[in-house]
Amino acid sequence: MRAISIEQYGGPEVLQWRRDAPVPEPGPDEVLVRVAYAGVNFMDIHTRQGKYAASRTYPVRLPCTLGMEGAGRVIAVGHNVTTVKAGDRIAWCIAWGSYADYARIPAARCARLPDSVAYDVAAAAIFQGSTAHYLVQDVAQLQAGATCLIHAASGSIGQLLVQWAKHLGATVYATASNAEKCSVAMARGADAAFLYGDGQFADDVLEATAGRGVDVVFDSVGRKTLRDSFRATRTRGLVVNYGSVSGSLQDLDPIELGESGSLFLTRPRLADHMQDAQTVQRRADAVWAALASGALTMEIAGRYTLETVAQAHERIESRVQIGKAVVEIDRGA
Repeated sequence: MRAISIEQYGGPEVLQWRRDAPVPEPGPDEVLVRVAYAGVNFMDIHTRQGKYAASRTYPVRLPCTLGMEGAGRVIAVGHNVTTVKAGDRIAWCIAWGSYADYARIPAARCARLPDSVAYDVAAAAIFQGSTAHYLVQDVAQLQAGATCLIHAASGSIGQLLVQWAKHLGATVYATASNAEKCSVAMARGADAAFLYGDGQFADDVLEATAGRGVDVVFDSVGRKTLRDSFRATRTRGLVVNYGSVSGSLQDLDPIELGESGSLFLTRPRLADHMQDAQTVQRRADAVWAALASGALTMEIAGRYTLETVAQAHERIESRVQIGKAVVEIDRGA
């Protein structure tokens, strides 16, 4: 089968194109899937760069086939699998191997896919959609009347966070790195959008909230924004640092949270909020329903083939692409 794998960490040049990779066999509690589409995510970039080399939450190790999100049809199931069966249409995330014709996926990561949701949409939506769902519903517990700040709001997760927060009745302030990306956030429903480059966004948010600050900040940027996110948060508010695309703070003293207004800071990961098949299906069903109702809109910004995956990585790393990319593998799966 065809596959894109890595045997060492590095830039796009370490991606290895294979035409003779063996088709995997599903083990106990696993399924074999004919992949229709794979999502392309920053987690794929981070896997390639080695950022999960020692992770316990995401124990992906070399050598590996890349691609941690996808959609396709179940071909075979291993022992003990009862939640899906051969022939089912499914989608999955945080299970590696989707940059290939066939992928072996833990059954507990699989969500059944209704016929009304196309494979490309499912592959584009399940990771970011499930992430937005748990951040808004479980971590922040946003309700009508709440205020929140969403960084990198033109990104694929950011756009969904804006829409889901607005759907729940929250006031949404957004940031992005340039005016074009701010306009994307506004088009998704943000009440206001600011540039985050120099930390001025904190002053803008304080002015917009009459000095109070927001109830919740969703910060995926990290080092460039996190301390100013503290300034933008109300007393006893919550800062959710769910990514660090600009790097991590290496010198954060917890006393800063006290000095900033007795803040709560959390660094959640999706895997800890997707620990069983029932939760995976519940989150996926919420995403499918939100897409069907129009509460969420997911546009596919880039379409690639296995042969052009390296180009997809380069565009995402350079921030050229706004929104979600997918790899077409076998649309007829």
